[in-house]
Amino acid sequence: MSVVTPSGTVLEDDYEMVICKTKDGELGVLPGQIPLVAPLDIGITRLKINDETYKVAVNGGFMEVRPDKVTILAQSAEKASDIDVARAMEAKKRAERRLQQKQENIDFQRAELALKRAMNRLTVAGKA
Repeated sequence: MSVVTPSGTVLEDDYEMVICKTKDGELGVLPGQIPLVAPLDIGITRLKINDETYKVAVNGGFMEVRPDKVTILAQSAEKASDIDVARAMEAKKRAERRLQQKQENIDFQRAELALKRAMNRLTVAGKA
């Protein structure tokens, strides 16, 4: 199983199950899954092995499933241990301020996505 971003590989290891948030809902993948490609939404990817669950904040992209490997090609991704909580909190506050403003020059869709990404990072870090 690999999580890859334009900046490089974020994670590469073996897991018993991978659960991702796709555009159509959550998708769980076990070994031997039939091949598929699914577009990912902003959300938590959960990786399970030996009764342990690890979380990765994934911000869009695609999941490619082959019988022998799962690859997540994400726009950005961070393991819980790599998340800068202070930076994520500031991004959340900044996005909330933008959404509260009633100015025409504010790109509300962009602010909503920024808020969603910040909340996702904080949730993965256990701070939401």
